[in-house]
Amino acid sequence: MKRLLLLALLTAAPCHAAEEVKPPDMSPPDTWLPAPGGSVRVMNKIDSTVQLVTLKVGQTVNYESLTLTLSGCFIRPADVPADAAAHLKITDNRPDTPSFDGWMLKREPALNMLQHPVYDVQLAGCG
Repeated sequence: MKRLLLLALLTAAPCHAAEEVKPPDMSPPDTWLPAPGGSVRVMNKIDSTVQLVTLKVGQTVNYESLTLTLSGCFIRPADVPADAAAHLKITDNRPDTPSFDGWMLKREPALNMLQHPVYDVQLAGCG
């Protein structure tokens, strides 16, 4: 009886060859995609107000005494950890105030930032 059951199981289900599983397409870890614009959060440390300022790439915006210029904004592809990077030039029209010209990262705001006595500026995102 056991022999008949085993024979029935072996003949009932034909064996299939293993199918090759293709690995998913993934972006290289250093891939950045251009975005048409971005936004920064500007905090006035004196009165604790926070304002979201949105810019297009190549645009210059005045906010209080600051002049902000966005010259590039990039995001990560969906298949790598999310982040955004923007190249900003920030100047203050008051004399003897620090300026900034460089890259800011959304996930690492303290890595490269405007060191200003009145304002904190952080990249909120690109898109």
